[in-house]
Amino acid sequence: MSWLAITQRVPHPRAFERISVDVQCVYVVPDGRDRGPGGELIEAVLAWARDLGLERVTVHSSDRAVSAYSWHGFEVSPHLLQVEVEVEQGYAG
Repeated sequence: MSWLAITQRVPHPRAFERISVDVQCVYVVPDGRDRGPGGELIEAVLAWARDLGLERVTVHSSDRAVSAYSWHGFEVSPHLLQVEVEVEQGYAG
């Protein structure tokens, strides 16, 4: 199973329509792990992204899956910055 988020990106002078995809989850049941289905899902996502002409595929991986994504060409980006935002009490958003 794989969950993807497809989003439009800010236009660029050379590309007015830009789209990227974020892999939200690739899940393989425990008995199937380290046997190939996870890699097949990752490859399917990348093939689909190529077919659609998407500019970028990102993923926020668990520590356990970093090597699988790296095996398929994902690299750490020195440009990605993030901050954990503390949620107000009572916000159910």
